[in-house]
Amino acid sequence: MKKKIKMINLDCANCAAKMEAAIKKIDGVNDATMNFMMQKLTLDVNESEFDEIKVQIADVCKKVEPDCRVEF
Repeated sequence: MKKKIKMINLDCANCAAKMEAAIKKIDGVNDATMNFMMQKLTLDVNESEFDEIKVQIADVCKKVEPDCRVEF
């Protein structure tokens, strides 16, 4: 299942790259692409695990850039 997620207050391209790398390692995520300029995260995930994955993505983003919010 493909999902596009809006990132809010993502201010650092390097942080976006770190988030992308960490999100790709989450179980259930088949692929993740962060577009820093568009402030969007494109995901290919297993639909049955999406609720658990959302929590993990939000945690990753808070660790890398505390002011960043994920809008699902």
